Amino acid sequence: MGFRDRSYSRGTTMVKWAYCLQLGCVGVFYVLASTQATVSDETTYKSPVPAGKVYFAENFDIEQDFRQRWVSSKAKKDGQEFAYDGKFEIGHSEDKNRLHGDFGLVLKTKASHHAISAALKQPFLFDFLPIVIQYEVQFMNGMECGGAYLKLLSQPTDGKSTPDLLASLNDKTPYSIMFGPDKCGLQQKLHFIIQHKNPITGQLEEKHWKDAVNAGKAMNGKFGDVFTDKRPHLYTLVLNRDSTFEISIDGRLEVQGSLSNDMDPPIYPPKEIEDKDDVKPADWDEREKISDPEAVKPEDWDDTQPAEIPDPKAEKPIGWLDDEPLLVPDPEAKQPNDWDEDMDGTWEAPLVDNPKCKEVGCGKWEPPVIANPKYKGVWHPPMIDNPAYKGKWRPRKIPNPDYFFDERPFNSIPTAVAVGFELWSMTDGILFDNLIITDDRTVATQYAEDSFKLKIRNLDKDNKSFFDETMASFVDYSTQYPWLWGIYVLAVGIPAALIISYCCMSKSNRDEELIRRKKSDLEGDEALLPESEKAEEDQPNVAGGDVADDIADGVEDDAAEDEADQHEESPGGSGSPGSASAVSVAADQSDEEGVKESEETGGTGKQTGTRQRRKARKD
Repeated sequence: MGFRDRSYSRGTTMVKWAYCLQLGCVGVFYVLASTQATVSDETTYKSPVPAGKVYFAENFDIEQDFRQRWVSSKAKKDGQEFAYDGKFEIGHSEDKNRLHGDFGLVLKTKASHHAISAALKQPFLFDFLPIVIQYEVQFMNGMECGGAYLKLLSQPTDGKSTPDLLASLNDKTPYSIMFGPDKCGLQQKLHFIIQHKNPITGQLEEKHWKDAVNAGKAMNGKFGDVFTDKRPHLYTLVLNRDSTFEISIDGRLEVQGSLSNDMDPPIYPPKEIEDKDDVKPADWDEREKISDPEAVKPEDWDDTQPAEIPDPKAEKPIGWLDDEPLLVPDPEAKQPNDWDEDMDGTWEAPLVDNPKCKEVGCGKWEPPVIANPKYKGVWHPPMIDNPAYKGKWRPRKIPNPDYFFDERPFNSIPTAVAVGFELWSMTDGILFDNLIITDDRTVATQYAEDSFKLKIRNLDKDNKSFFDETMASFVDYSTQYPWLWGIYVLAVGIPAALIISYCCMSKSNRDEELIRRKKSDLEGDEALLPESEKAEEDQPNVAGGDVADDIADGVEDDAAEDEADQHEESPGGSGSPGSASAVSVAADQSDEEGVKESEETGGTGKQTGTRQRRKARKD
C-alpha cells in the first residue's frame, strides 16, 4: 500500500472516530433528555424537603399539618368585632399544567383584613448567621389593590408568650422584617423593611429599602407583570451579617445593597444638622437680580395702546343681511301630541341656524381684529445683577446630638420568633406556597429547584419548542450530573484535535515519504550499476550538479509521476492512452530541456545516470 493510501486510511479512521465520539455523546444526551421528558410526564408531584437546617419550611401540601402549625388571629381592630375576618384556605391553582398534589395557602375573601401566623422552629437571632427568606406568590385573579408580603414577628418584650402573639396578630404587632410585593392602583412596590433599634434611645425605627417603588430590574423593568400575568413568582431575600443584602425575583438578581447605604431614612443620622434657632439677618439680601434703578422709560413708549385693533382695511361683504337673525324656529318641528299648554305652557319650536346666513352672513357686522403695530405693553426697567446679593441663606450647621454610628445594623434587628401574613386586599385568589426561612442560601436554592422551578417547567411544557426543551434538559442534567461535562469535552475536544492533527501533519509526512522512497530507489539502482558508472555517478557532472540535485529533481519528477498516476486511477482516466501519452511527452520534454541546458553551459550533453534510469523507467 502506498503512502497516499496509508495516509488516506489513517485520516479516514481518525474522522470516523471523531464522528463516533460525537454521535455517542449525542446519543447519551438524547437518552437522558428523553428519560427526563418521560419522567416529567409520568412522575407525580413530591413535596419539597429542605436539604439542610431551616428555621421554618412550609409547602402547604398536607392540610392537617397546616392546621396544627398555623394560627388565625382573633384580634380586633380599633375595637371592632371580628376585625380580621378574612379567610385563608388550602387550595391549588387552576392552571392547566399544574402539578397534581401541589397545594398552597389561598387568600379567599375580598375587601377584608386577614391575619395568620406560625411559630419558627427556633428563634432567629441576628448575630452571626445570615438569614434567607423565600416564598412564592401567585395572583390568580390579578391584583387591584392589596399586599402579599410576609412579616417576621419579633420576640415579645411585654412578657407575652409566642402562642399569645400568634392569636393576637394585628397591624400593630412588632415585626423584625417585612418583605414582599404590594400594589394599589398604579403604585406597585417590592417591600423590604427592617426594624432597627436606636442604640441611644432604644426605640425601634422602620427603615425601608429606598428603591421599593422602582423594582423590576430582574424582570427587564416589567415588575407590574407579577400582578397581572397570573403566574407564580418566587421572591428571595438574603440578608448577610455584614449588613449587605440581595433581593431576587424568580431566581434572577434584583438588587445588591447594604443597610448602611440603601435604606430610607438612613440607618444612622447625619453628624451635623441645621440649627433650628438660627435666624436670618435683617440685612441679608437673597435677590440675585434687581430692577435697574437708573433706567428711564422712553418718551415714545405708549402704555395705552391695546394689543389688538379692528382691521382698518376690512370691508363689509356685499349682500350682508344686517336685519336677519342668526337663529330661526325650526320650520319642520311639530308640537307633540301630548303637549298640554295649561301644564307645559305655550309650545315654541326649537331654534336652528338661519339658512339665509349661509351664503354671506347675518346680524351686526364687525371688522376682524389684527395685532396692533403700536402696541408695546407696560414698560418695566431691565433687570441687573444685585450688587448686594449674598446668596441663599441657610441656618448654620451644629453637631447632631442624636448622632450615632452603627457598624453592623444587622445586629440591631430584634430577634424573630414567628412568621405571618397580616394583609388587607380588594382582590381574592392570592396563593402563597413553598415558604422557607434558613441561614444557608444553598438550602433555599435547592428548595426552589424542587418546587418552584419544577412547577414553572411543568406550566411551560406546552409552550416550549423542541430546541427549548433540549436546552432546558441540557442545563438541568449538566447541573444534576457534573460528569457529563467530561463527555462534552470528549465529544468536542478530541474530534477537533484529531482533525487538526490530520490536516497539519499529512503534508509533512507526505514530503518525508517521497524523499525516503527516492533514496531507496537510488540505492537499489546503484547496486546494479557497473563500477565505472558508479564512479561517474560519484563525480560532479559537467554542469556543476551533484547527486543531491538529482535527488531533488527526482522528488519533483516523482511528484509529477504521482500526479499522473492519480489521473490514470481517477474515474474515466483508467487506461486512457491520451493521459499516459501526455505524461510521457511531458517527461521526455523535461529530459530534453535538461540536455539542452547542459550544452548551453558548456557541458557535453551527456545525461546523468539518474536521468538515464528515469528515462528507462518511463520507456
